[in-house]
Amino acid sequence: MKSIVDHLAQYAAYHRNRKNVATHIVGIPMIVVGIISLLSRPALPLDYLLITPASLVVLAAVIFYIRLDIKLGLLMTVLLWLSLAIGRDIAALPTMLWLSWGIGLFVVGWIFQFIGHYFEGRKPAFVDDIMGLAIGPLFVVAEVVFILGFRKDLKAAVEQKL
Repeated sequence: MKSIVDHLAQYAAYHRNRKNVATHIVGIPMIVVGIISLLSRPALPLDYLLITPASLVVLAAVIFYIRLDIKLGLLMTVLLWLSLAIGRDIAALPTMLWLSWGIGLFVVGWIFQFIGHYFEGRKPAFVDDIMGLAIGPLFVVAEVVFILGFRKDLKAAVEQKL
């Protein structure tokens, strides 16, 4: 399994332009919430849990992120849990509104992505490695963490690998 440094460096190589990173900071959360919203139906109530396709996908993602890096993995867990809550609220809307919000967030998020890659002048990372779809949300969180001045060791390791 690749390390977090390997994954982030490979993804970062496709995202050197600051405008591209900025569009990803906006677009990727929209895509994540859109997908989670769309996967929040059907729901199977099980005692105090609500099992949905979204909750299963989030569980798999959380395991993946925590195995890569415990600190960022725990932060991703919180953010994905919040996304699940938003997704459940959207899924509770009437069907047309649920689909409009879910598909709308997904499409607008991808428009941000493609605008960013226009500035970058390079194709998205997932075109060459499908894992880019899983690393994108982690990359956005890591970039915000780096901007806030945290995890300087990780940032330096990623930049050294570029």
